[in-house]
Formats: sequence, structure tokens, C-alpha cells
Amino acid sequence: MKDEGTVELTVTGHTATITISNPPRRNALTPAMWRRLPELLDTAAADPEVRALVLTGAGATFSAGADLTGVRELVGDDSPPIRAEERLAAFPKPTIARVRGHCVGGGCQLAVACDLRIAAVDARFAVPPARLGIVYPGPTTRRLLGLVGPSAAKWLLFTADQIDAARAATIGLVDEVVPAEELDAHVARLVDTIAERSQLSIAAAKETIDLAVAGRPSPEREAHWQAEMLRSGDVAEGAAAFLERRRANFSWRP
Repeated sequence: MKDEGTVELTVTGHTATITISNPPRRNALTPAMWRRLPELLDTAAADPEVRALVLTGAGATFSAGADLTGVRELVGDDSPPIRAEERLAAFPKPTIARVRGHCVGGGCQLAVACDLRIAAVDARFAVPPARLGIVYPGPTTRRLLGLVGPSAAKWLLFTADQIDAARAATIGLVDEVVPAEELDAHVARLVDTIAERSQLSIAAAKETIDLAVAGRPSPEREAHWQAEMLRSGDVAEGAAAFLERRRANFSWRP
């Protein structure tokens, strides 16, 4: 039986890691892999110990995109890639794309749906629908637009050409670029930092920013978070820890 690759979830401490693995095809995602991703995201979201999700690829490649041998299953407004992307974008805790090597097509689509993108210097990015005659979905296009702006989004979509990590950082496609040998440790430190902070503050910030970017600011949700802050003990603990020069022990959980 042909090995069609896997998408695997591991949880270590407060970190959930989803790994895209299809090495013979540079971690291209088959239809089955796309369909599996939302299931794993739901599992990670339901784990109360998880404080951040890392999305990465097996080996030295993030993902070369969709496996085009199943292309007819992978296009359209309600296709498996769109469902996976939307589920990732809606993940309730911080998400980080840890990128090495090629991050192309569907791989870049998933990376853009994460909250943060940390890339090794060897990373390469491309958005190639124009090479394939594919119309990039509206929500996916808007998400890219919100990240890099209209000119860079048009360049990526018009040319379908690859860019290196340095240019990706310049246009805002990635947040940080680090040496490949330091990538894992750097991402681990970032997750540790997020895990130490107030999960109330982070949850409120993530939802408020995402709603604003989507053009749907919600005064009701903003009021909810202000009330939640007053109800929780995090603000008192944060102030006490600052005055006592110690690490805060925040207790709020979703």
C-alpha cells in the first residue's frame, strides 16, 4: 500500500506539536492529511495543559504544499485545505509555524493561518496558484493580505515565485529568522515565554486582534474580557509579582 504521509500530534508539557510528514514528497499534504488536521487541532484545543501549538514539518522541510495527485479534492470554497486552514486560524491558543526549507502553496497557507511564524535562514516561501490555474480562495487571500499588505500579496500571487527567509521577514510574512541549528531551541523558548504569561491576557489579545483584522470588532467581547479580568485573580497576582520581583503564578484558565 502506498504511504500517503501522516499528520501527527504530540503533547509535551504545555506544548502541542503537529508535524506534517510525507518525506518522499517533501511533506506535501494529501487529501487524507488535510482531513486529519482539524481532528488533531480539536484534540489539542481540548487539552487543558496545552498553552501553545507548534506546526512544523518532518525533517528539513515544512511542506511543499498540497499533493497535486489529488488536486480535484483540494480546490473549492469548502475543500479540505480551507477547512483545515480555518480550523487552524480559529485555534483558541497561540499558534506558531516553525519553518525550515520549503514552505510553499498549502504549506504557506497553513503558516499564514498561524499567529506567528519563525523561520530558519534556509526557509523558502511561495504562493503558487498562478502556476497551476488555481483561484486562491477569498478567505485565504484576505489572510495573506492582512499579513503582508496589498503590494506584497499581489507580487506573491502574480509571480508565484519563491522568496527567501530574509525577504519574507522584510515583507512581514515571517516574524523572526534564526540559524537553522537554533530554530528548535528558539521556538521552545518562545513557547516557554508564552506559557509563563497570563493566559487570560493572551486569550483576550488573540480574540480581539483576530476580530479586528477580520473587520468584526466586538464591543461585547471586549467588555467580556474586561469583566473576566476583574473577576480573575491574574491582575492582582501580576502586580504583586512585579512589586516582589518574582515570577507571576497566573491561575486563569479557559
